[in-house]
Amino acid sequence: MTSINNKTITSVYEKMKAYERISKKLFILLFMLVFYGYSSIIAQPSIPAGQVDIFVGADFNYRDLFHNGKIYEILLNLTPGVKWNMGKGWQAAAQALVPVYNDYGDRYKKVRLNMAVLSKEAHWRSRWFLKASGGLFGRERYGLDLKGMYVVNRWLALEVQAGLTGYCSMAVDWEASTPKRITALLGTDVYLNKWNTQFRARGGRFLYEDYGAIVEAMRHFNHCTVGLYGEYSNEGGKNAGFKVVMMIPPYKRKRRTVNFRPASNFRLTYSMEGDAYANKMYTTDPEENEREGWFDRNALQWGSNTMKPDFSEKEGGRK
Repeated sequence: MTSINNKTITSVYEKMKAYERISKKLFILLFMLVFYGYSSIIAQPSIPAGQVDIFVGADFNYRDLFHNGKIYEILLNLTPGVKWNMGKGWQAAAQALVPVYNDYGDRYKKVRLNMAVLSKEAHWRSRWFLKASGGLFGRERYGLDLKGMYVVNRWLALEVQAGLTGYCSMAVDWEASTPKRITALLGTDVYLNKWNTQFRARGGRFLYEDYGAIVEAMRHFNHCTVGLYGEYSNEGGKNAGFKVVMMIPPYKRKRRTVNFRPASNFRLTYSMEGDAYANKMYTTDPEENEREGWFDRNALQWGSNTMKPDFSEKEGGRK
């Protein structure tokens, strides 16, 4: 009986490993097809071709303690970043973390690189959208990432995200692991144009190998988005909270070859449970947020992208 069980377990394990190898090969193949696709499927970028944006924002973290006389601890970082539109759908982006105030300990006291990403965005017939990214991502991950969206009609869209990443941290010293971790999410979006209200549901395998689902309801206002969310993870259980995305002024800006500005947005997320590992995903853009989504608004005219743009160009910029 023991021999039979061992053979069965071995067979299942081998099948799982084979499936994982095939999945990685298919993922890399699709990634390469996007990166080296035809010029006829290039999306139109928000930053004009050949221009560079240099910006700075803030990353604010706090946690409740009620321990040793301390009520809470704070970690505040400045987040200087740069984006370069290389043309033909290519973009390079990078971001650093500069500690300003730190109660979190020695691991968070160093200036370090937080993100360095090369990406390409493409679309077909204003319905299919795809973005491939490679490099150092948020949450101390590096590797490859694919994001896709299919617009069914003016109120319904489907989305998918898949990644192959490893651990990479520069907090204390250079630490890295081989990219072996697979993440995969499927979702759907419903947008009520009359009320600028969006419902989003997605689920699958998240960054820390937990399986779960997230449901969000967001109301988009001028320069601000407010939302509620509920989620479930097989590791973290049930959770809920709210999100606020505020676009940062000035809302009228001059465009030059090199542009200096504040970060485009400030995000605030409140979680009832405060689990740092359940239902989490990395980011591949220093300014990624729920309001603007993954794709360039000039290419994807759906959802909140159909509203009046948050930022407009003033005359008088120098080339």
